[in-house]
Amino acid sequence: MDKDEIKKQVELLKGKDSKQGYEALKLLVAASNGSGDVHSYMEEFFSMIDDSNSYIRTRALILIVENAKWDEEGRIEEEIERLLIHITDEKPITARQFIKLLPKLAGDKPELRGYITEALKNADLSGYKEDTMRPLIEKDINEAEKKILEIDRGGKK
Repeated sequence: MDKDEIKKQVELLKGKDSKQGYEALKLLVAASNGSGDVHSYMEEFFSMIDDSNSYIRTRALILIVENAKWDEEGRIEEEIERLLIHITDEKPITARQFIKLLPKLAGDKPELRGYITEALKNADLSGYKEDTMRPLIEKDINEAEKKILEIDRGGKK
C-alpha cells in the first residue's frame, strides 16, 4: 500500500461510516505487518484513543499495538499509562479487545511487560456489571496474563 492510500485509509478510520472504518482498519493492519509505513501515523492514532466514539478508540488501540514493532523512538513507552487506561475502557467491548491485544504488545515491547501485567492485576472492574461483562473481562485479563507469562518463559507471542 502506497503512502497516499495509507493516508486515505487513516482518514476513513475516523469517519462516521463504521463499515468503511472497519475495512480501513483491516487494510491498515495488513499493511502494518509488512512495513513500518503505517507507523508514521502513530501520533494520529494516539489522538484517536481519546475519541468519544468507542469504535474509533478501538481502531486506534489496535493499530498502535500492531505498529509497536516499528516504534523504535519509544512513543508507546511514553504513552503507556494513557494506553493502559483502556483496560477498563467505559465500553466493555473496547476493553475486551484491548486486553486481548496486550500479549502482542508485551511480546513486541518486552520492556513494558511489567507495566502491562501490573495494570492487568490492578484493573478496577467495579464499573462493569457483575452479572454480565465483569466475568468476561476477568477471564480476558486472566488469559492475557497467562500469555504474557508464557512470553516471559520464552514461549510464543
